[in-house]
Amino acid sequence: MKSPSQTHAIDFDSAKLQRLGFGQLPALIERPTSLAQLRQQMSLQLQTSLEPQRILGLFFREIQRLVPLDALSYVHKASDLRLEFGARGHHSVSYTLSHEGEHMGELIFRRNQRFNDKEQGELESLLSCLLYPMRNALLYRAATQSALRDPLTGAGNRVAMEQTLQREIDMSRRHVQPLSVLMLDIDHFKRVNDDHGHSAGDEVLRAIAASIKAQLRNVDMVFRYGGEEFLILLSNTGREAAAMVGERLRQATQSEEYFADGQLIEITVSLGCSTLLPGESADSLLRRADSALYVAKREGRNRLAMAG
Repeated sequence: MKSPSQTHAIDFDSAKLQRLGFGQLPALIERPTSLAQLRQQMSLQLQTSLEPQRILGLFFREIQRLVPLDALSYVHKASDLRLEFGARGHHSVSYTLSHEGEHMGELIFRRNQRFNDKEQGELESLLSCLLYPMRNALLYRAATQSALRDPLTGAGNRVAMEQTLQREIDMSRRHVQPLSVLMLDIDHFKRVNDDHGHSAGDEVLRAIAASIKAQLRNVDMVFRYGGEEFLILLSNTGREAAAMVGERLRQATQSEEYFADGQLIEITVSLGCSTLLPGESADSLLRRADSALYVAKREGRNRLAMAG
């Protein structure tokens, strides 16, 4: 073994599940009765939800009845899904999940003690319970996200923004944590459409949305608020930290290269920032961010303005 991390990448797909047989157990497992009971109970539990976080949380809890674990992490890049349970461990085994050639993400088990062959066999056997519930959850998530996503930029749409903003405000108050929003507008965007056509404008919108996402944490959320406006929701972020994020977004956008008809065009953005006040409504929070954005544009654009 070259590394102390004991990382094994194994492709675990539906074909392998069928070879093992849902009612059959690998010969290397020494406790077929308890394992069979656990698989049966787990299969019933995992089918009670279409939420990936709940499914994996139940799986993590139940699997520890057989194989001690310190942590479980899951990544599915196509749906921008990253989940972690427990604390990090020094050793890991990883499985790439797939169904009929469709990638379903990577699952990583971690703990401070190495995994032996029997334990890896038990993990693989229990993974058979997870495959189909996760596939259904990912399909449901994709359908839900499609209804709440702007098709051009991939950012959330206005419906998603309204739902998420109120939820984040409620969480901010419940956990006594700050919440900030950034309203971002592309400067002189009409000129891009007028001079180069709407196709070039669409490319600029896509590029700026990607630039915004690249600068944010996984917990931050981006929504297309209007034609050339984006709203960035910064959870657990106070006024000063939000100002730093806003300035980073402004600089990152300006440093990107944008082309239309083979010609380099200059793009800048203006931003307004507001931080949730005690007892403030969602409408008021957005209104103050929009007013700050207006100040930034009035004062010359390509700048960030903070709400009072």
